[in-house]
Amino acid sequence: MNRYFIAILGGGPAGYTAAEKASKAGKDVVLFEQNAVGGTCLNVGCIPTKSLLYGAKQYYNASHAQKYGVTAENVAFDFAAMQKRKTIVVRKLVAGIKQRLNNEHCTLVSGAARVLSRTDELVTIECNGETYEAENLLICTGSTNFVPPIPGIQDNPAVWDSTDALAAQELPKSIIIVGGGVIGMEFATLYHELGVPVTVIEAMPTILPNLDQEVVAVLLEKYRKAGINILTSTKVTAVTDNGLRVTGADGEEASFEADKILVSVGRRANLQGLEALTDLELYRGGVVVDEFMKTNLDNVYACGDVTGKIMLAHVAARQAEVCIGRLLRQIPLQRIAYNAIPSVVYTNPEIATVGITEQQAAEMNIETEVRRLPMTFSGRFMAENEGETGLCKMVVDSKKQTVLGVHMIGNPCSEFVAAASFAVRNGYTIQEMEQVVFPHPTVSEILHEIL
Repeated sequence: MNRYFIAILGGGPAGYTAAEKASKAGKDVVLFEQNAVGGTCLNVGCIPTKSLLYGAKQYYNASHAQKYGVTAENVAFDFAAMQKRKTIVVRKLVAGIKQRLNNEHCTLVSGAARVLSRTDELVTIECNGETYEAENLLICTGSTNFVPPIPGIQDNPAVWDSTDALAAQELPKSIIIVGGGVIGMEFATLYHELGVPVTVIEAMPTILPNLDQEVVAVLLEKYRKAGINILTSTKVTAVTDNGLRVTGADGEEASFEADKILVSVGRRANLQGLEALTDLELYRGGVVVDEFMKTNLDNVYACGDVTGKIMLAHVAARQAEVCIGRLLRQIPLQRIAYNAIPSVVYTNPEIATVGITEQQAAEMNIETEVRRLPMTFSGRFMAENEGETGLCKMVVDSKKQTVLGVHMIGNPCSEFVAAASFAVRNGYTIQEMEQVVFPHPTVSEILHEIL
């Protein structure tokens, strides 16, 4: 029986990043993945949704090209071809990850692994009838779609989760999306731009409740004007064969019908295979870790969605880098700057944000000044976003004059939010930001104009 330096459960962004980093350092690694390497993000999440969204955006832009002086006749799309391209993109990226893991120190095992036993010196794992031993265990088992306990939702052929939606070879004739979070609003964008009638049901008073609400209001107004039916403060009380029943904030009941119902109300940590770790500390369903991703057990670590912290692929990958750096005793020891994690909502227009919002600053009793500018202060934005205004907000510490947060809506803010992340991560002052030179003409110049 081979004995490994580390056994990794799950081959998503956290798992494959950790495996690559450890094996390149000469440590023997065994990586278990029961589905496909790349995890949810690559196979049924980030990448396939962005592939389809880009196809939808191309169709939408061609259909509205007249505002740029371009006439396009008989514009059409082939959804099956979009799906085929999505599959090719995913396969190429999966192959790329496997290639990166193809070295003498990394063993990739396909199958559902489970922990059999653990001591402070050794962890024993079973997969496909074989037993494996490792000095350390890294849990990267990810998360799964949460299905709310709504009558009629279980085993209903009309109900989809995000995986079902991505696998569908035909568009629904109409769709109700339960959940106005990031996943729900991205799918709302996809279906709307491909001509499918969309209704979004959100229980909270607003869509995208964790984001800056002034930025969200810009998207909400545009989408409502575009014909997306968005209902907030509305709870689903029952799901039927062809729709659902809801109750509004005023207690009024209503019914909606649709071809399909997409449920996207969040994800939960996946603890499958960890049953033997009876003393593993959990909090709100996630594995508790310290700043170096170590659990309460001496040789057990966890990264990614399973920790229940920030369920983003780039966070998972960074957690893995920090974790393996700690295990390899790399000096100086790295830590994760959770205050400077950028996030993006791939609606049209995009939303990109980093740092704390104006509301969060107030809750933390931080005295701030908030700077606002329409994205139209950028010449490049004006040239490429006809009819759009956009918004850039910067939250600044009034006393220290440091940048605490940046929140934007407008294409393509996802491509330069990292610059704002640098500022937040390093505690740049306004004076220091003023010394940064942005290329002209680019939309990124808005980060200089707002100063």
